[in-house]
Amino acid sequence: MILNFFNRVRGVIAIALLAATVHAAPLTNAIAAARAEVGQKLATNAPGFSIAVGREKKILWAEGFGFADVARHKPVTPQTQFRIGSVSKPLTAAGLMRLVELDKIDLDADIHKYVPDFPDKGAVITTRELAGHLAGFRHYRGTEAYANTHYNSLRAGLKIFEDDPLLFKPGEKFSYSSYGFNLISVVMESAAREKYADWMRQAVFEPLQMTNTVPDPATPEPPGCTCFYELDASKTHFVIAPPVDNGFKLASGGYLSTPKDLVRFGFAMLHAGLLKQASLDTLFTSQKTAGGQSTGYGIGWSIRHDLQGHRVWSHNGGAIGGSAVLAIYPDSGVVIAMTANSMGGLDQAGNSIRLIADEFTAP
Repeated sequence: MILNFFNRVRGVIAIALLAATVHAAPLTNAIAAARAEVGQKLATNAPGFSIAVGREKKILWAEGFGFADVARHKPVTPQTQFRIGSVSKPLTAAGLMRLVELDKIDLDADIHKYVPDFPDKGAVITTRELAGHLAGFRHYRGTEAYANTHYNSLRAGLKIFEDDPLLFKPGEKFSYSSYGFNLISVVMESAAREKYADWMRQAVFEPLQMTNTVPDPATPEPPGCTCFYELDASKTHFVIAPPVDNGFKLASGGYLSTPKDLVRFGFAMLHAGLLKQASLDTLFTSQKTAGGQSTGYGIGWSIRHDLQGHRVWSHNGGAIGGSAVLAIYPDSGVVIAMTANSMGGLDQAGNSIRLIADEFTAP
């Protein structure tokens, strides 16, 4: 009887091991295919590159390529922090919606309710319009992206653009503006009655255990951060990028993060939890112009379909010495995040992201 019992146990274990092996084989193949795609198409476009892919709330693959510090031959790891540029905007959108859920911000109220000293533009401007790039504010011009001026507050940083006239009447058309998100951060500070960075940490990053997502300091890079590079004048060699101060634009493009943290954030956007379902629906519904034309942009997110017709919620980011992409495929639950330590290092990543998503979608 005892022998028969152990035979049955061995049989159950054998079946479980076989099932695990069968399940692991597609994942192993997906990682191998994705690694080959990254090595051939992406990792050579910057000194350092990092990627994470997850599905169903599990990170399935995370790996670094190249160097975080070329001179010291310091390799990129999944824990290496990168500048994520405008991928900061979806993070801000989540913090914004937390305040909306607490009835501290009305997306459709005039922003002067929260920032009364902002110059009057002769028209009502709402936070919803700011978050959808419909408010009429300009984007960077000239060398503003290279600014190394320190501002003592986010409100002071609005001086860069606040006296400029609107490009068009709010709601009239879509025009991408990082400065609009800078204004959102001041709206959030007013509503939350605390600093924007503190609110984001307690309302978004800590609940999601995004321990490597922090404001980009205006001092030398933190120990876990990559160096920042750009191409030289000949466009053939990477050199250290000039110093910049991103403190005034945290909400629009001032965070450091890792692909693993960004994938965790992506998981939280797929199901109610951090945010209520109504908030998620608001984030991922394309806004429309006053004339009824869909913009393809919700609140802090690009809303589109890929070439195969799959829904994709995404955002790209570019910063001096850094670039990032975060893509969510809501129908399959696949989330992909990539970072590189040079601006433009992910400019050609679109097709690779789709191919990698397909690999990890396969059963």
